[in-house]
Amino acid sequence: GTVLYTSSNFFVARSFGSTVTIMQNEAGDFVDMYIPRKCSSTNRIIHSKDHASVQINIAEVDEKTGRMTGTYKTYALCGAVRGMGEADDSINRLCQRDGVLPQNFMTSQ
Repeated sequence: GTVLYTSSNFFVARSFGSTVTIMQNEAGDFVDMYIPRKCSSTNRIIHSKDHASVQINIAEVDEKTGRMTGTYKTYALCGAVRGMGEADDSINRLCQRDGVLPQNFMTSQ
């Protein structure tokens, strides 16, 4: 049979030796425990076992004061992009696209 019991915001179901954990938010809705990210450069899904992937937050800066505004641009890169050595080019291209870097940043002087 199946036995259900709760522990904080988790429902744990035990059935014939296997355990399934179901998460519930404050509103009482059942939600997924893992929501996969997508690579900002390739649009590939970053799987949970991709331990070479990174997520980078680049802070937005007020042009007058030079201080952080508290908002960020978030970029996620999969391990395949990092493994090919294309992470720096991808970040530069994404930052140019979003206006973080000027359009002439990568041109030769």
